[in-house]
Amino acid sequence: MIVIAGSGDHALDTSALSDLEREIVRQKQQSRTVYRYDSEAALMFELRMRSATVQASRALNASRPGFTSFQHSRCNERYWNRTEEGGFRLRSGVTPAEGLRDIFQNGREYAFECATAIVIVFYRAILDTSGEAFFNTYFPNLYLYDWHHDSDLRLIRASGPESFPGDVLYFPNPDHDPRRPEWQGENAVKLADNLYYGHGIGIASAEAIIAALNRTRAPGSTVSAYMSDLIVFPDTEHLRRLMSREPAQGRRIDADSPIVTRIGSRRYIC
Repeated sequence: MIVIAGSGDHALDTSALSDLEREIVRQKQQSRTVYRYDSEAALMFELRMRSATVQASRALNASRPGFTSFQHSRCNERYWNRTEEGGFRLRSGVTPAEGLRDIFQNGREYAFECATAIVIVFYRAILDTSGEAFFNTYFPNLYLYDWHHDSDLRLIRASGPESFPGDVLYFPNPDHDPRRPEWQGENAVKLADNLYYGHGIGIASAEAIIAALNRTRAPGSTVSAYMSDLIVFPDTEHLRRLMSREPAQGRRIDADSPIVTRIGSRRYIC
């Protein structure tokens, strides 16, 4: 159920929405969970971000960057400096929009693991939703490494069986081959009902992702990978307020004091 503050019985106009956005609205309206929004504009911005996240996921998959561990990561050194830990730091003189777009234009020059791919997708969704001037202003010092991200990309973590296109879900592989740590789990963007993008696997159903992870288990293992109930998505209201220059609610997260969470056997920095 969708509840918009102050709207009363006013019917939501979905005529200008894409098919994907209308489907998200339909699913939320039919849900037993109440999804509350401060305004119709807040809902519409979330829908645009979800749609842009799905599009960015498909675009990153189409650009065909490699999948590898941090140890063997690579990047286009015209735009990025590779750090000792395997991350990519934006070169001086390169705008954030330029550096990010190059990953989608010259994907074969890059290789990284799945958490970095998710952050890249979120950044591209923000760029496509907000525009280049906003992105370059609020995300000036891009560093791509695991779940590391700028403080203005606030991520919300939730749990439960209900998810929507644009959400990121996690597939733990608890008995992965220790010689292949990059396969200890898969972060995947939901694109549609039972369709996900997971870097290194591609666009596939949940069953196909689990089957792919199971092929990377320790020899003799019978412990299957599975879909966890963790859901991660950007704080779209924070981004919307930044774009409209409204004061954001709550404490600002400092980039030097990241939130740390553990998903399965992995430690993530948010």
